Parts: sequence; C-alpha cells; structure tokens
Amino acid sequence: MAAKAPRISLAGSCALLLDGAQGTFSDATQELVWAVANAALTLEGVREAVPGMNNLLVLFDPLATDAHRISEQLKSLWAGVDAHTVAGTHHTIPVSYGGARGEDLAGWAAHCGMSVDETVRRHAAATYTVAAIGAMPGFPYLSGLDPRLAWARRGTPRLKVAEGAVIIGGAQAGIMPMTAPSGWHIIGHTDVKLFKAEAELPVLLGPGDKIRFTIAGMEA
Repeated sequence: MAAKAPRISLAGSCALLLDGAQGTFSDATQELVWAVANAALTLEGVREAVPGMNNLLVLFDPLATDAHRISEQLKSLWAGVDAHTVAGTHHTIPVSYGGARGEDLAGWAAHCGMSVDETVRRHAAATYTVAAIGAMPGFPYLSGLDPRLAWARRGTPRLKVAEGAVIIGGAQAGIMPMTAPSGWHIIGHTDVKLFKAEAELPVLLGPGDKIRFTIAGMEA
C-alpha cells in the first residue's frame, strides 16, 4: 500500500520540511523517512537531510536548485523508495530509578495506575529505537515506549534537567545528553554519556540504534 503523500512546506529560504505524520507516531513512516533522507542526499543541491519524528528537514543550496524542484523530487522519492530499517548499533543503558535524580517516578506510577516496581519493570522490558536525534546535541527521541506508560509533558518545563536524566514525554522516552530545560518527566538517571564535544564522534546514538534499559538500582 502506497504511503499517503506528505505535506511539504518551506522552512526558511533554503530548506523544506517534509511531514509524513499520519496522526500518532508510526515506526513504518519513520523507516520511510530514513530511506528518503538517504536518497535525498544524492539530489543535486541538497546539503543535508535531517530526520525528525515522522518528518524530514532538507537543506539545499539555492544557487544549485530551488524549492519547487526539491519539493517535486521529494514527493517522487516518498512514493518510490523502499522503506527500510537502519542497521543501527545496540546499546544497553543502566538506569538508577527514582530518588533525587528520578523525582517524578512515584507520580508517573500513580498516573499509570501501577506500582512503582511495575512501571519500572515495563520501562526496562521494552526495546527502544532511536527515531531521531534533535532538540539538543545527542538527544534521542525514542520510540517503543509501552503505551500504558505514556504521560503528557509537564505544563511548565523545568529550567534545569540534569545530564543523564532518563525521561518520559508523551508517548516517547528519552535521555538528557546535557543539562538543559525540559518539560519531560524525570524517572531516573544514567551515567552513560551521550554527548562528548571533544570526541572524534561526539554523539553516541544515531537514528536506527536500539536501546535496552537495565535496572541498576531503585532509590527511595
């Protein structure tokens, strides 16, 4: 079955945003986003293709091409490329749940109507996929969260969420690669570093990578 045509709009003078979302997040749509991103890099004038959550930002050189041409090419790619999974790296990330560095754990469990132990068990039982990297260097948007664990983002973001915070935002999971503001709920902490500016490869995770969380401890 052919994918529904995406919405394509200008994102400044030298970029287009392709939005393939059909309501709730779709892993199948994300695989198509990855495939189109790879193919778009072969188009004349395209400088960069950045996957988002069921969308794609394409930056182009206006001296080599134009928005209309790129838009038509993206539509053709969307209809014609074969969606495929990315052969990403598998990561195991230990998490200390609760305590001062997981302050929303009890509230999250209550929201889900489960015990703390059950919510933690379900969170650690899933296999997550890095759908996209964005918001800040190295931040992974993770699909695969058990729908029963979803929790809408906070009405008022915190101004300082620590590096390593393991977080929940709506139907997505995430990990803070640096200390920064966030409206996501904090359920635990990991010492795994996702971003090292001085490293040859500064970002640990990439689209298509798989993540399993392990329970390193539970803090009161």
